[in-house]
Amino acid sequence: MKTTPFTQFHIDLGAKMVPFAGYNMPIEYKGINEEHLCVRNGVGVFDVSHMGEFWAKGPNALSFLQYVTSNDLSLLSPGKVQYSCFPNGKGGIVDDLLVYCIDLECYLLVVNAANIQKDWDHLVAIAPQFGIIPGKDLYNASDEICQLAIQGPLALQVMQKICGEPVIDMEYYTFKKMNVAGIDQAIFSTTGYTGSGGCEVYVANEDGAKLWRAVFEAGVEFGICPIGLGARDTLRLEMGFCLYGNDIDDSTSPLEAGLGWITKFTDTKGEFIDKAVMLALKGEGLKRKLVGFEMIDRGIPRHGYEICNVDGQIIGTVTSGTMSPCLKNGIGMGYVLTTFSKPDTEIFISVRGKLLRSKVVKTPFYKK
Repeated sequence: MKTTPFTQFHIDLGAKMVPFAGYNMPIEYKGINEEHLCVRNGVGVFDVSHMGEFWAKGPNALSFLQYVTSNDLSLLSPGKVQYSCFPNGKGGIVDDLLVYCIDLECYLLVVNAANIQKDWDHLVAIAPQFGIIPGKDLYNASDEICQLAIQGPLALQVMQKICGEPVIDMEYYTFKKMNVAGIDQAIFSTTGYTGSGGCEVYVANEDGAKLWRAVFEAGVEFGICPIGLGARDTLRLEMGFCLYGNDIDDSTSPLEAGLGWITKFTDTKGEFIDKAVMLALKGEGLKRKLVGFEMIDRGIPRHGYEICNVDGQIIGTVTSGTMSPCLKNGIGMGYVLTTFSKPDTEIFISVRGKLLRSKVVKTPFYKK
């Protein structure tokens, strides 16, 4: 099992460690609810070094990435980040990812930990069509880079203390290469997976311990806390953010998942994998949609639970669910037949043989 440059810090802090995507990762320290609220109200730090990083470089990088991703990279300029996905050629999703535009011939792709090898193989198979040479123009740096996500409304105040440039007013989905904690050329970005603001910092593995110590020293006065993957999941679910393997996968289309906004059919986008399939799906109309729902009856929805209509007929499946630490109520997401996808539609979640009342709602569930 792999470790990150921060693994010993987690163990020393008493984290509950679990295997995740081949890594030994902290699921929680003091408890998911406490850690969740720390991020919502203050600042918390996640080790997300298990995520994958690929470099795509050279004069053909843009045309290659335009073909393998669903969003329009021509809209990106240096210093900007874009959320996108890899269509799989069968109407589904290989993975969702972030694309960082370093310059017009250099891009950093950040992919999900569990899909690193799958994504790499997918890209390598297509690369030769665009003159992209794996190992040269396309490079897997996943084992060389570590990442901390510092999240919460106080996160940028903490980080300003150790950054060489202004970061407080950075726009959402932007990044800078700068000195962070004395580490040159760190990538400092403001994307986030919690909905409470903050940043991510990418550095070489050998600089990881230095970064960790500096972040926590800077955050002492702000009550900074380490946060596990358990709270990361509840935080993202309160925002209605998709999790690959739960809410999206190789069998779900971006359009069904409500990701039409990252699926571009414009002239500047041009041809891309599954464009014809998605256009046809859009034209025919969707048979199912991913929706958010809140429990009316008391209960906690879980992944895999059946969603039913009032007569008990199955109309869908829960993909993600939890008891919201902020709302103190059960919330979830799931695919339902399109006729049941409008907000305020009553649906029922099958929990241990009982049909519990729920209703479709717009996400995010948590609103600041």
